[in-house]
Amino acid sequence: MITAIVFVHAETARIPEVAGAIADIDGVSEVYSVTGTIDLIVLVRARRNDEIADIVSDRLNKVPGVVDTETHIAFRTQSKHDLEAAFSIGYED
Repeated sequence: MITAIVFVHAETARIPEVAGAIADIDGVSEVYSVTGTIDLIVLVRARRNDEIADIVSDRLNKVPGVVDTETHIAFRTQSKHDLEAAFSIGYED
């Protein structure tokens, strides 16, 4: 599974509607409204790079109110859950 992290700049007055429309796109797993220089962070998950391209370029970028996007492909994923599992090997309660 490939994960892409997409930074989205949206028209300020339309951020809630843009977030909702993006969340409805197949392949989008999460949408976060954030503070700072970007408006939304979107997590996209797909099996192949061409699916990521389709989701971001052909659908997400065409949502009315999206001004600009910047896409980052994740190389590795680490989560608190993964780290807890790794460190608990051999440990018994």
